[in-house]
Amino acid sequence: MSNCCVIPVIKSPKDYQTYRISPHDTNRLAIVFDPAIANTSLTCCVEIFDVGGKTPPNRHQLAVEMFFVLKGEGRATCDGKTVSIKAGDSLLVPPTGTHVIENTGSGRLYTLTVMVPNEDFAELIRSGTPVELDTEDMAVLGRLDALVSN
Repeated sequence: MSNCCVIPVIKSPKDYQTYRISPHDTNRLAIVFDPAIANTSLTCCVEIFDVGGKTPPNRHQLAVEMFFVLKGEGRATCDGKTVSIKAGDSLLVPPTGTHVIENTGSGRLYTLTVMVPNEDFAELIRSGTPVELDTEDMAVLGRLDALVSN
């Protein structure tokens, strides 16, 4: 057993840097961890899709991409196969799978999106336009939307 102490990196939603990759994109990505922060080749972000929003069709040569639906509902298409997704569902896209995630619900769709290895995903996100998380986003990310008063 080692006697060294490893201090984990801890962040909260107020620390997340959020970007819209292209000006007309209907989704935003809030970076939770990336190679610059985690010192390893992964990117973890919260992806926020506006009503009717979707990713452009995309694929990755080496990376596996996982989406875990935090809130909302949508549709995931990979290599021509389409499935409905909702809160609690997870989706694993293998390397080279051409995929699209779209919001089909009446509110925003939130996914925890993880890509391993990074394959320049974090750099692509950071090359976009910085945007702010709004009150609704902060409520979802802080799980304040789950609080129910009796």
